[in-house]
Amino acid sequence: MTAYEQYAIDELRNWQQEMRSSPSFMNKISKRMQDKLNSYIPEKVHQAITATIKQMVRAVLLGSEFTTRKPLPFSSLQFTENMVQERINFYKKAGAAEGGITGAGGFLLGLADFPLLLGLKLKLLFEIAALYGYSAEDYRERVYLLHIFQLAFSSQERRREVYLLMEHWQQHAQQLPEDIHQFDWRSFQQEYRDYIDLAKMAQLIPIVGAPIGAVVNYRLINKLGTTAMHAYRMRWLEEKRNVQQIN
Repeated sequence: MTAYEQYAIDELRNWQQEMRSSPSFMNKISKRMQDKLNSYIPEKVHQAITATIKQMVRAVLLGSEFTTRKPLPFSSLQFTENMVQERINFYKKAGAAEGGITGAGGFLLGLADFPLLLGLKLKLLFEIAALYGYSAEDYRERVYLLHIFQLAFSSQERRREVYLLMEHWQQHAQQLPEDIHQFDWRSFQQEYRDYIDLAKMAQLIPIVGAPIGAVVNYRLINKLGTTAMHAYRMRWLEEKRNVQQIN
């Protein structure tokens, strides 16, 4: 094992401990408040938002310009993660620029930031998957991307639930439904919306919306990229152990 691999494993262990941890008292209070607010929103509105986000995400997940991206042959973890970090940095800058422009454009452009940022995030995940050597043409790999998305943008309670499904992905993947329509889109959109609502609402404020939009988008994409790296490190370590057991 190389020094970099040991460093990556140590970082992974710390992240895994964070993912497995139960919600804190403040996490529970915050979640209850958000759930209470959501209960005041009419069911038809929830259904409309869920359908909109589902179609947006599915359009990206099933788009040929994303799913036909060819995975790179895996050489070493350090080489792969150097390239991954370069792509994360690129998307952080792109997201910051997009957030600044839409934040400066008032309410209507601020609303346009939501689908634009979502597209950037999902495109980043496709690129990271390919760099680690995984083909997004496989339906199960696209579901894995949705799981990573939820790890990054969910409450601690939901994050822990999703993480436990991903710990032994090879086993869990065999039990996945064949139809992406069976994915839990309601939880997906509600957790994502609850996670980013406060920050993105501030982006709609005149004058200060531009810098807020730039900073928020930069941090959100950085969080997603870091989460993806740990998720694929977990896959790498699991597969490495399986090979060692066979040999």
